[in-house]
Amino acid sequence: MTFAHLYSVKREFNVSIDKLWHAWTDAPALSAWHHPVGMSCVPGATQSEMKIGGLWTYAVELPGRESISYFYGKYSLIQENLRFEHSMHYTESKDAFELKDFNTPAHQISVEFETRGENSWSKFSQYGEAPEAQVALMTQGIESYFDSLGEFLES
Repeated sequence: MTFAHLYSVKREFNVSIDKLWHAWTDAPALSAWHHPVGMSCVPGATQSEMKIGGLWTYAVELPGRESISYFYGKYSLIQENLRFEHSMHYTESKDAFELKDFNTPAHQISVEFETRGENSWSKFSQYGEAPEAQVALMTQGIESYFDSLGEFLES
């Protein structure tokens, strides 16, 4: 299935490619940073099974709202320190998150990596269907995720 490109966000970090890859693929690392600045992941909700068909999950608590945003998917491509891809399903229902119905509409995520001298670069791209106004908000959200990643990598 081919998905339309929605947006990409890229950033360079002063860390090794191994450290950047680990931050994106290790469940405890993801749980520490994979959320917009000022938010947090729901404890115990993050998984990252780095194999084709492996599960990828996390949930973000939204301050000031009583809802939680739940995300889940399966890895479809893994090229260590270069790129990975996975599906991404979204729900605000804890029951739906626990059920993980992979027949619901989904987007495709691609994260690419490069070594750039002493730095490492990462690019997050999302593919699927969404209204133009929502794409702008999603882009801003992922920019904040990258800010959170930068803070995590500096700690």
